[in-house]
Amino acid sequence: MPHDGQDVTTMTPAAVLPELLTLTRAALPAVQTVYDLARESVREMVVQDGRVSGGLIEANQTAAHGLAWLATYHQSLQQMQRWAEALDAEGKFAELEQLLHQIAFGEYLHQIAGGIPMNQGEVIRLQDMGLGWDALSGFQCIEVQTLMAQANSQPARSRLVALMQDQAGATMFGASGLDDELEMIRDQFRRYAQEKVEPNAHEWHLKDELIPIEIIEELAEMGVFGLTIPEEFGGFGLSKASMCVVSEELSRGYIGVGSLGTRSEIAAELILAGGTDEQKANWLPKLASAEILPTAVFTEPNTGSDLGSLRTRAVKDDNGDYQITGNKTWITHAARTHVMTLLARTNPDTSDHRGLSMFLAEKTPGTDENPFPTPGMTGGEIEVLGYRGMKEYELGFDGFHVKGENLLGGEEGKGFKQLMETFESARIQTAARAIGVAQSALDIAMQYAQDRKQFGKSLINFPRVSGKLAMMAVEIMIARQLTYFSAWEKDNGHRCDLEAGMAKLLGARVAWAAADNGLQIHGGNGFALEYKISRVLCDARILNIFEGAAEIQAQVIARRLLG
Repeated sequence: MPHDGQDVTTMTPAAVLPELLTLTRAALPAVQTVYDLARESVREMVVQDGRVSGGLIEANQTAAHGLAWLATYHQSLQQMQRWAEALDAEGKFAELEQLLHQIAFGEYLHQIAGGIPMNQGEVIRLQDMGLGWDALSGFQCIEVQTLMAQANSQPARSRLVALMQDQAGATMFGASGLDDELEMIRDQFRRYAQEKVEPNAHEWHLKDELIPIEIIEELAEMGVFGLTIPEEFGGFGLSKASMCVVSEELSRGYIGVGSLGTRSEIAAELILAGGTDEQKANWLPKLASAEILPTAVFTEPNTGSDLGSLRTRAVKDDNGDYQITGNKTWITHAARTHVMTLLARTNPDTSDHRGLSMFLAEKTPGTDENPFPTPGMTGGEIEVLGYRGMKEYELGFDGFHVKGENLLGGEEGKGFKQLMETFESARIQTAARAIGVAQSALDIAMQYAQDRKQFGKSLINFPRVSGKLAMMAVEIMIARQLTYFSAWEKDNGHRCDLEAGMAKLLGARVAWAAADNGLQIHGGNGFALEYKISRVLCDARILNIFEGAAEIQAQVIARRLLG
């Protein structure tokens, strides 16, 4: 009910609400209260003998995962407020940014109160977390009620899209809040993607071709593969925030190109965190220059996200080297790479993560005719819907030789821990790729909605079409700010597995929604392979699966929140 009996639903809707930042600032404590109550309620469901029980979390999985989503919304609104206030202090909080901000609050407050979509078919409600309507007592204040009643109105959405049309050709809709150096990096890679990637991406996808080696060579010259590698090892030593911007803009051109740097990012993180001095000196300069291309070889058939149960064996021989035997699957860019970060079991007496070790396993790059020429190694391509530019493979190892000096860190049994140390950067980078894919969907859908005429006018003039475009822009900015915050936390030496997981969780959902709505705007044409939006839909779908499926990601977040 409205505060003091005032019926805010009868107020005249305005494009931008008066005293917007005051309203949104006042809403945050109400969201905090709901989150605090939900956390305590779910904790009561899953704590046994004073400790969080894995079995009880699984039994109450909907509630636990719902808490993860609620916490993600809580953090998202906090970061939108931080973004808005920073822009306001710089005199950059213009009408377009104000509309993005208020629609974000209006929509997410409603979803917190009425149900957060974890995906199209699963909505988490407060009752699922053991809460009643009294948990929303803080939502009865006039500020929250005003935002819920007016902030995400059709006039607001229509005005936002009108402003977006006025800014046609802008790099993106709304100020990012990043500094000038990062925006210069964005402009550089945006121009490259527009000139070299976007015009060719759809053909690469339709022909199911590898991204041309010339693109890799050009990206290497631009420093993509050594972006965050320290200067002493031949890299640029830039921030994770810069990595976000580069990944975002390249993925906006084509997710395959935006993902090329991910392999090097993961490999470099592994070596920086867990490698010996000799391994760092040997491998990092080669990764930074793209003299060598790496691939990550972790997943096995029938294990999926359960890395602790991996069965691939690494047996030490009399020379101190290792022989690898086993099978791996969903290995990206496996054929033409030079080194594999390969996770295998060195202690056969273990059946969990404690017996795993990480190797820098060298291989010979293959050709189309002979993709896996290295002895002891075979492979076959997995045909996929999207994310095709690097290709996916199943690999088999039978006595595959790895030098003893290539055991990461020179110590067995540390592989799982070493891999865990890369998850923050990997998930931040994946969130950035998701934003790029979502932005691509918005770019394509917006252009189509302006060009396509129906019933005597452009599609964009129909409220439900413009409404879709508006919500794409709003959620992209929310995911963007959450991702930038997680990168800032990483750059400042703070633990950020929680924030990175949230950014990846939300970013993947936003990318899929943007692609789906973009295709809907195209109508029947969106279902035709010749239209780019069909590719973007296929590419967006993988984001909810790799680097931790959405369900696994929510589980990890929940355990951190409840621990």
